[in-house]
Formats: sequence, structure tokens, C-alpha cells
Amino acid sequence: MRLRSAVAAALGAGVLLITTPAPASAATGQFRYAYMTVDGYEASGFLNSPPNGQCLNLPGVGEDNPQPAHSPKNRTDAWATVFTGTDCEGDSFPLRPHTGSASERLKVRSVVFN
Repeated sequence: MRLRSAVAAALGAGVLLITTPAPASAATGQFRYAYMTVDGYEASGFLNSPPNGQCLNLPGVGEDNPQPAHSPKNRTDAWATVFTGTDCEGDSFPLRPHTGSASERLKVRSVVFN
């Protein structure tokens, strides 16, 4: 009897380990935006499968570039909240998963995915 109980307990523990989902650590997909380089050229930026819950300053539009990014497009599977300032400061605007986008009028410098 003890052997059967031990085997059943071991199998039960194994099933729990296999079926427990791993926490999602990244949004799947791509976040896109447009910006003007410091040399005056129009450029496109993107973040592939960005991490969730971490503030990201958008490459190309940091403190060395006086022009913010614009026209953000959220093609990830997570909500994206864009901010007018770096380090997720300033006014914010949420973009829904997969289809969220905004016009050229929305100026952004950072984003966080939830």
C-alpha cells in the first residue's frame, strides 16, 4: 500500500509541475513608431517582443534627440501605454493589443507593456 501511495503522490506532483504555466515575461509581437533623426531623416523604430511591466525609453528619441517619436502602432499581444516623456513620465495614452495605433499628432518617448 505504501508503494502505491508514494507512486501516486510522485505522479501527482509531476503532473502539477508540467501543467503549471510559466509566467509571461514578454509581449509577443512588434511595437512600431516613426521619428525624425537628429540629422533630419524620417526613420522607423520598433521593439520586438518587449518585456512586460518594464518602462522602455524608445531608441532614437532619447535626450539627445529633441524630436519625440510619433504614430505608434501596437502589434503585440499586450496593452501598451505610451508616454510623452522619457522614463514613463508625462501624459499617457493606452494602445490596445494587436490593432492599437495613434496618429502623427501623438508624440511619445517611452512605453510600458501590461
